[in-house]
Amino acid sequence: MRVQKIFGSATVIEAKDIVTRFGERIIHDGVSLHVDKNEIYGILGESGAGKSVLMKEMIMLLEPNAGEMTVLGHKLKGIGFKEAQDLRREWGVLFQFGALYSSMTIAENIEVQLKEYTNISKEMRDKLIRSKIDLVGLGSYVGALYPSELSGGMIKRAALARALVMEPKLLFLDEPTSGLDPIGARNFDKLIVDLRDMLGITVVMITHDLDSIFSIVDRMAILADKHVVAEGSLKNVLQSQHPFVEEFFKNEYTKHKYLDKLEANKVEHV
Repeated sequence: MRVQKIFGSATVIEAKDIVTRFGERIIHDGVSLHVDKNEIYGILGESGAGKSVLMKEMIMLLEPNAGEMTVLGHKLKGIGFKEAQDLRREWGVLFQFGALYSSMTIAENIEVQLKEYTNISKEMRDKLIRSKIDLVGLGSYVGALYPSELSGGMIKRAALARALVMEPKLLFLDEPTSGLDPIGARNFDKLIVDLRDMLGITVVMITHDLDSIFSIVDRMAILADKHVVAEGSLKNVLQSQHPFVEEFFKNEYTKHKYLDKLEANKVEHV
């Protein structure tokens, strides 16, 4: 069942007329979107549309050539070092393949940010690490293991524990269910919803997983042709007549598998 939730009106991320170029190649040419507080927001799009690039601009790993990106009320263009450092504490990031340090145990991976950004005692760090490991549904023994000793699903959860250790307001996920089996993917989706509801965080996720899109995403932006070609709820996006949106949502496979959900959103001409 699709999650129904009433959100506050506060905008936590706003992109205005973002332009991104790599040499002569234009990735974004006037991309605009907004993410509201406490929602699960999906970034979808064709291959090469710049989904990951846009997320990296949101978390200050890249800077757009033009336009304005505002995150949690902070304009990122020209942001000072101290302000940027403080802002980075307000979000956690789960990269597509976890990006855990292979030479460190899971507990040591989670501890990195606590050492870098806080002055709390070793005893308190250990307590926080155990609490985050438990929060994502892993056993306490996992903290002593290395990434090579974990399954793909456990790696995702361990990386999620690391992303949550600073108790962020924003959580960024890059293809969170990629590489997981169907049951593992749906369990991970449920975990994300539970964490959103429990912690009151805002989630921004890059995904092409139709099950995730139909079941947990509240609003989304579709990137194609260097622009946002559709943004809004599933019902709103499905009204788009853009060729990519038509192909992504309205092909025969999707119509067959998700007919009940498409009908529930009262989409015409599907």
